[in-house]
Amino acid sequence: MMGRQASGQDRLFYSFNLEDHIPQNHLLRGIDRCLDFAGLREHLAEHYSQIGRPSIDPELMLRMLVVGYCYGIRSERRLCEELHLNLAYRWFCRLSLEDAVPDHSTFSKNRHGRFRDSGVFRWLFDEVVRRCMAAGLVKAEGFAVDASIVEADASSQRGVAGTESVDWKDPALSTRAVREYLEGLDAEALGKVLAKKISLTDPQASWTAATGGPAFFAYSTNYLIDAEHGVIMDVQATPAHRTAEVESTKLMVDRVQEQFGLKPERLIGDTAYGTAPMLSWMVDEKGIEPHVPVWDRTQRDDGTLSSNEFTWDEQAKEYTCPQGRPLRSQWRVFKIERSHITKADTVIYRASQQDCANCPEKQRCCPTTPMRKIVRSVHEAARDVGRKIATTEQYERSRCQRKKVEMLFAHLKRILRLDRLRLRGLSGAMDEFTMAAAVQNLRRLAMRVPQGPPTQGTATPA
Repeated sequence: MMGRQASGQDRLFYSFNLEDHIPQNHLLRGIDRCLDFAGLREHLAEHYSQIGRPSIDPELMLRMLVVGYCYGIRSERRLCEELHLNLAYRWFCRLSLEDAVPDHSTFSKNRHGRFRDSGVFRWLFDEVVRRCMAAGLVKAEGFAVDASIVEADASSQRGVAGTESVDWKDPALSTRAVREYLEGLDAEALGKVLAKKISLTDPQASWTAATGGPAFFAYSTNYLIDAEHGVIMDVQATPAHRTAEVESTKLMVDRVQEQFGLKPERLIGDTAYGTAPMLSWMVDEKGIEPHVPVWDRTQRDDGTLSSNEFTWDEQAKEYTCPQGRPLRSQWRVFKIERSHITKADTVIYRASQQDCANCPEKQRCCPTTPMRKIVRSVHEAARDVGRKIATTEQYERSRCQRKKVEMLFAHLKRILRLDRLRLRGLSGAMDEFTMAAAVQNLRRLAMRVPQGPPTQGTATPA
């Protein structure tokens, strides 16, 4: 017999326990066991007034943001709607069925106000990293670094050529992102680089393009991860520029050492991190093994002799060619000693023109020039260290571990749906990247340690 659904909407009283309706294996239960907001109020105390009406609990707003980033709910308006309907979201945010959901406008006021001024997103990220450390997910023997481009919230049609003058005092351009751009213009590291195109909406975003794709305004998110379990140790937002991405590595390594007392034995990266200055920083300043391909353009493909076929004499500070002739940085004595270091931090070694003219191998060595020249970096010793490490088995293992960073970027864009920013300015990009990285660590921690990490051992190292 065909049945009929009994009406269940005419009851006046219900016995309902929200706790009973959330599965024990739900992701938010695992994340809840890993979160600890004990120090949140103390961290934000100076950013709240002692008088007036009570504000919305900051822990509630952070929990709502964790839900949003965890499930790829990018719109704050939609996040509030989902929180109103979803029982698991309500349970995680400590809201009962009768509790009202905060208005979406509250997020904007707090994000651009006290949350940004207090650095609460960085505080949350650091607390999650400490929980990962306490759970044994951080080995700190090897770190891997990489960057990924994320499209900015800026239309390509709202851009002007870098050579075109812009009246930034125009009231129509008086936005928070523009003000941040003007404030940091003098101290900006990339201020010497003339941009091809500048966005009038978000001037700090870089005009860039992936290989074979259209150009767009974007930022780069830079991850420094522990190579053992893929825990994100630090994150940094930069303009989508290779120089800024590489330089951010120094900031992240130093910040992890200062914040957590950890310094890796080896640093893994791709060829972009294999420049001579970067290798020198790793080897000479930090004492870190560079597990990165050395950026090397000395190999020739025209059949002539490459510079690696010349022998370097460290004591004499000169090269010797395959015919036994020297290449020197100077062939006469100067009254005032010269370093011969160029603006590119290199020294040029030249052979004698007479030796090259009478050499039987001239056509294989320097067929188009009167003498052979070799350009040697002042950081060549560090480059040699990188070349030597590249021949080891540990280097091959590091090559495989580097893929963990790329997997995190794929998870960031495909699962968390952070393929385009919603906040503008470098500070907005930093807030979004930091929050997303904290959620990625929380998801990993919840799945790796279902019972939750221990509470001891999470304090900042002395």
